[in-house]
Amino acid sequence: MSIVLHGDAPAYGAAATRRLSRDAVYRAVWRWHFYAGLLCLPFLISLSATGALYLFKEEINGSLFAYRTRVAPSETAPMGPDRLIFNALQAVPDAAPVTYTDPPSPDAAARVTLASGERRIHVYLNPYTGDVLDRVDRDRELMAVVRGLHSLALVGPLANAVIEIVAGFAIILVVTGAYLWWPRGRMGGVVTLRAGPRRRVWWRDLHAVTGFVAGGGLLFLALTGLPWSIWWGQELRAWSNAAGLGQPAALWANRPVSTVPLRDRLEDAGWTLQDAPVPRSAPAAAAASVGIDDAVAILRGLGMPRGFELALPVGADGVYAAAIYPRDVTRQRVLTLDQYSGRPVVDVRFGDLGPVGRAIQYGIGIHKGEHWGRANQFAMLGFCLATILLAVTAGTMWWKRRPAGGLGVPPWPRDRRVAATVTVIILGLGALFPLTGLAIAALIGFDLAAGRLRRRWAH
Repeated sequence: MSIVLHGDAPAYGAAATRRLSRDAVYRAVWRWHFYAGLLCLPFLISLSATGALYLFKEEINGSLFAYRTRVAPSETAPMGPDRLIFNALQAVPDAAPVTYTDPPSPDAAARVTLASGERRIHVYLNPYTGDVLDRVDRDRELMAVVRGLHSLALVGPLANAVIEIVAGFAIILVVTGAYLWWPRGRMGGVVTLRAGPRRRVWWRDLHAVTGFVAGGGLLFLALTGLPWSIWWGQELRAWSNAAGLGQPAALWANRPVSTVPLRDRLEDAGWTLQDAPVPRSAPAAAAASVGIDDAVAILRGLGMPRGFELALPVGADGVYAAAIYPRDVTRQRVLTLDQYSGRPVVDVRFGDLGPVGRAIQYGIGIHKGEHWGRANQFAMLGFCLATILLAVTAGTMWWKRRPAGGLGVPPWPRDRRVAATVTVIILGLGALFPLTGLAIAALIGFDLAAGRLRRRWAH
């Protein structure tokens, strides 16, 4: 009997040790999940709400603002862009034309963008009659405001850095949430809900099941949103372009270029090409500039899809620069014309981009609900609504478990080695997104300082 007892003891002790170790890891992961959620929840709600609206940009513009975006198709030929620009200038006499946007369909309005000092004004016109339908500051259009709120660009570049930090923490939320959700032999709260809404466990289960269903979507939205971020996205674009995996540098080789990036001429130059330099025309003695009507005719003859935006030449060596980003990503194109000869200077199609550039353009298109019709839109809408539900259930759980007068931060495990190991792993994830990594380091510093203060007060 003594031999049997002696043999059983180590096995029991090993099982208990493993169980304690798992519990310690769970607590450490839970604490970081709590911290990430505490920082992210308000922003995730804002990002999801504004993103859900922006998914239906075309539908909203075509319904709420149909008076300026829609026209009755006519059997008469539409007016040339030169006449439409002239009419737009009569509506804003002190402005100068910047771009002309071709109507994407027979029932769509034309749009002329005018510059008045720092302001950019959109003037919508009926392409058949030339009538001005409306004029509005570009930054005050509803979808421009929604997009500015989505990226916090309305607040400034530093606020956009916050979005980058939140995106990194969202990835940590998904990874830590997946660990906390893992069944470990239990059934309740994995794919089913226990108890009722009055009980905290019901909210915990709703949070876990929603995360199980929509966690992958949240991860996808965070990853495909990061390329637009102020630091990580810029660095990724610079690296991919330098490696020949993004912008096709060969197409600019041996061509005169300016120091002006395409994003300063076109409203949407695309993620991959927005930093590409605008080419220059070769001025010829006594040569007249090609008119905008002829430039548009040349672009159409070269197969430019309808709905393109055309930036007008600036200065004697300026070019006509056109860009189109339709829902069919493979038809994306940027094309520039010499303003004197009308010949193409640089012509970049989707297939000319490097693999990183193509992958990111695909990801951005799916992120914006532009592929696979309604299925893509409603899938992204579902992920946005699920993210809001995750935030609401997390807030409710915290409210139900918070102690009186305290924040209710989950305690660290007693095993400091486990706490340190999990923290190092979280720091490793943060290192992939440096601004998030800096925020994590600041959290660690705050946590250590708060712990020291509590110990001093206890003594």
